[in-house]
Amino acid sequence: MGKEGVIYRVAGPVVTAVGISPRMYDVILVGKEQLMGEVIKIVGDKTIVQVYEDTSGVRPGEKVVDTGQPLVAELGPGLLSSVYDGIQRPLPVLRDRMGDFIERGVSAPGLDRSLKWPFTPVVKKGDTVAEGQVIGTVPERAITHKVMVPPGIGGKVDMIKEGEFTVDEVVAVIGGKEVRMMQKWPVRRGRPFARKMAPEEPLITGQRVLDTLFPLTKGGTGAIPGGFGTGKTVTQQQLAKWSDAEIVVYIGCGERGNEMTEVLTSFPELTDPKTGKPLMNRTVLIANTSNMPVAAREASVYTGMTIAEYFRDMGLNVSLMADSTSRWAEAMREISSRLEEMPGEEGYPAYLSARLSEFYERAGRVVSLSGETGSISVVGAVSPPGGDLSEPVTQGTLRIVRVFWALDTKLRERRHFPAINWLTSYSLYSGQLDGWYRQNVAEDFPALRNWAIGLLQKEAELQEIVQLVGSDALPDEQKLTLEISRMVREIFLQQNAYHPVDTYSPMSRQYTFLKLINRFATNAAKAVENEVPVETIANMELRNRLAKSKFEENIEEELKAIAETMDKEFEALGGK
Repeated sequence: MGKEGVIYRVAGPVVTAVGISPRMYDVILVGKEQLMGEVIKIVGDKTIVQVYEDTSGVRPGEKVVDTGQPLVAELGPGLLSSVYDGIQRPLPVLRDRMGDFIERGVSAPGLDRSLKWPFTPVVKKGDTVAEGQVIGTVPERAITHKVMVPPGIGGKVDMIKEGEFTVDEVVAVIGGKEVRMMQKWPVRRGRPFARKMAPEEPLITGQRVLDTLFPLTKGGTGAIPGGFGTGKTVTQQQLAKWSDAEIVVYIGCGERGNEMTEVLTSFPELTDPKTGKPLMNRTVLIANTSNMPVAAREASVYTGMTIAEYFRDMGLNVSLMADSTSRWAEAMREISSRLEEMPGEEGYPAYLSARLSEFYERAGRVVSLSGETGSISVVGAVSPPGGDLSEPVTQGTLRIVRVFWALDTKLRERRHFPAINWLTSYSLYSGQLDGWYRQNVAEDFPALRNWAIGLLQKEAELQEIVQLVGSDALPDEQKLTLEISRMVREIFLQQNAYHPVDTYSPMSRQYTFLKLINRFATNAAKAVENEVPVETIANMELRNRLAKSKFEENIEEELKAIAETMDKEFEALGGK
């Protein structure tokens, strides 16, 4: 243990100590119960510590101990399917020890020290290895866990063993240094990599409005801002379930307990569509609810990101969900006011934007030190008070992220889900991904998407005229535009997250839907030219059939049948 000192002052989770001379971000054990905290400011001989636990009952004069170490995450086999709090204490272990309510001053290691893992070396004695290189593999749930040389170590392999070991047993000696299956890494520092690459491949989510209109790339950054009840959490859960990333890190940062409960109860029961096994096998959950101490909420985001970077270094694609970054910013604001710092806009600290960009900067598609290509895609939910998107956290996030999925209270009131507003949302990756879509979906996919977006914008302009003069006053072509855009909205953009067929829509099906609506529009335009009334076209059985098809078990056959009969049904309408 390091140097000891005493508490000088206590202000909520912010404790001032004297008698120690630590470095910034060192972990300090505070008081009789040895509550865990972190140095956030040093003024002369006074050290200011943010404590990750409730400080009620702690008083001046009690002992503090400097551990001499920053807050670190334990990385190694055993992370997958774990449920941690913000400072990587395993919640199931704590519950077994003390029931449903966590007492103060309790700690448990992030990785189980008693479990033995079968380690198979991939290098031999005498080989020369560099930092980040894979030296062995361990089968773990949904993946083959690669054991890598920790950053800062390299040289000749003096010894390497095969067999079953716990995470803190020595499995190799490299350049005279012992290497274990477990690595420790300071959470506030990004893990090193060889180089960053341009994001060129979409993160397929199976959600039509996202994949087609506003795509996110592997290694991209996105934000979902929206007021209360607009569906941020359901959208993020859909992304966690269906996105084609190998690993999901879900950070419930300051969310309500019942929302985290929903995640904790639904995830273990979900079946991974890729493997048929439970989705939890490739998920790490960090649960830090709103009634937990604020300081741990601030740390939870960094803990989650460090775990994601570790899997990225193995060459895996990780999707990280932070729900919600507003609560994280609120924790920063609370601690900043206790430190009596100069407040910025709406009381948030002046460094809010810098902290947000530090976090999102750690996303990306990289070539790791071992030469593998891995990625971290980050989606942060933002909960602006009263749904006001001009507040500082939303604005700070928008300056950084490249995809903006704006949730809309008006759409929620109309029961249109996902309630993503197609007029205010955007993706700056669309142009970059056109080549991928042409190659992997269809040559005309980007053109179809632009047609759909153009149609929805035209509808918004026409709606203003309709509100003034009524839809009857419009010419037939414009009435038809309104009908077709309604089909795009109701058939294509609306999606039921709880329906077994509609919850996930592969890219091929998204293309087929859009193509059919486009073909319907072309046929309908010809019919209107031949003086077929727009009402007749709107009431066609074919239109209802297309709307119902997305819930059909044998959806692919149904869509094929609709495509075959469409031209004939339009011919049957007659006209001039």
